Amino acid sequence: MTESAPLRRLARRVQVRAQVRAGIRRASQSLPAALQIVIAAVASYSIAHFLLGHATPLIAVTVTITSLGIARDARPRKVLETAIGVTVGIALSEVIVLVIGKGGWQLAIVLFATLVITRAVSANPAFAVAAAVQSTLVVLLPDPAGGPFTRSLDALVAGAVALAVTALIPRDPARAAARDRRALFAVLQESLDSVVDCLNDADEAAGELALSRLRRTQPMIDAWSISHDTALAVSRISPFLRSRLPTLERSTRVLAAADLASRHLRTLARRVEFLVRDGVPRPALGGFVAQVGTGLKLLGDELDDPQVAGAARSLLSDVARRLEPAPGSSVPDAAIVLLLRPLVVDLLVGTGMPIEEARGLLPKV
Repeated sequence: MTESAPLRRLARRVQVRAQVRAGIRRASQSLPAALQIVIAAVASYSIAHFLLGHATPLIAVTVTITSLGIARDARPRKVLETAIGVTVGIALSEVIVLVIGKGGWQLAIVLFATLVITRAVSANPAFAVAAAVQSTLVVLLPDPAGGPFTRSLDALVAGAVALAVTALIPRDPARAAARDRRALFAVLQESLDSVVDCLNDADEAAGELALSRLRRTQPMIDAWSISHDTALAVSRISPFLRSRLPTLERSTRVLAAADLASRHLRTLARRVEFLVRDGVPRPALGGFVAQVGTGLKLLGDELDDPQVAGAARSLLSDVARRLEPAPGSSVPDAAIVLLLRPLVVDLLVGTGMPIEEARGLLPKV
C-alpha cells in the first residue's frame, strides 16, 4: 500500500502533464481559426454599424462567428450552409414576431418552428441549433431602430463576410491535412513492421500489437478525410491557395489507397497472428510484407516529394509480379500471399496506375 500511493501520484502527474500538453497543442492549432474569426467579426460589425448605420449589430457578429466556427471542417459549403440556415431562422422569427408579438409562448412557437423547418432543410443538427439560438435573440432582444428586418440584413452581411474571409484569409487547412496524413502513415508503417516481426520471429505478441495499432486507424482516416476535403474546397475558391490544388488532387487518390490499405492490413494482421501460433518463423513471407511496407512509406512520402511517386510504383510493381504462393507452400501460407495481392493493387492505384494495369501485373494463380 505504501508503494502504490507514490505510483498513483506519479501516474496522476503524468496524466496532468499530458492534458496540459494536449491543451497547449489544441490552442496553438486553433490560432489561425481564432484570428480569422476575429477579423471576420470585426469586419461584419464595421459594415453593419458604419455603412448600414445599425447601432448595435449583434446578429452580424454572432452569425459570423457561428458560420465560421472553430472546428476542423471549414469547407465553404459548410460556411454557406450555416449562414443560410441562420439567416432563414432569423427572417422566419422576425415574420412570426410581427404576426404574434413577443413573449413566453411566442418564444416557444418561434423556437419550435425554427427547429422543425431547419431540420427539414439540413441533416446537420448544428445547423438547426445555430438557427434556433439566433431566432431566440430576435424574440428576446428589443426591436432595432432600423426596422423589423434589420437583423436579417445583418445576417446576410455576416454570411457574405464569412465566405469572403474563407477565401481571402484562409486558415491553410492543407497543413492540418498533411499532419493527419503523416500521423496515419506512421501508424500504418509501425503496424506493418510489427507484422514483419510476427512473421520473421513467429512472435504472436507482435501480431497482436499490429492489430491493436490498426484498429486505431479509422478515426485517423476520418480526420484526414475532413481536413483534406476542407483543404481542397478552400483551395478551389482561394486565390492564395490555388497553386496547391495539384498536390491536393494527388492526395485524394493516396487517401483512398490508405483507407483501403488499412482495411486489408487489419485482415492480414488477424491471419498472421493466428498463423504463427504454430511457432514456425516465416522470413519469406516477412520479406514480402517488408517490401509492401516500404512501398507504403514511399506512397506517403510522395505528397511531400513528388519524385518519390516513381519509386513507389516501381517497387510495388516488382512486388506485384512476384506475388504468387511458393511451390509446395501450405494453404495458410498461400492465403497470406493472396491477401497481399489486393493490398498491392490498391497501393499501385494510389500511385496513379490504372486499376486494370495494376491487376495485370499479378501472376495468375
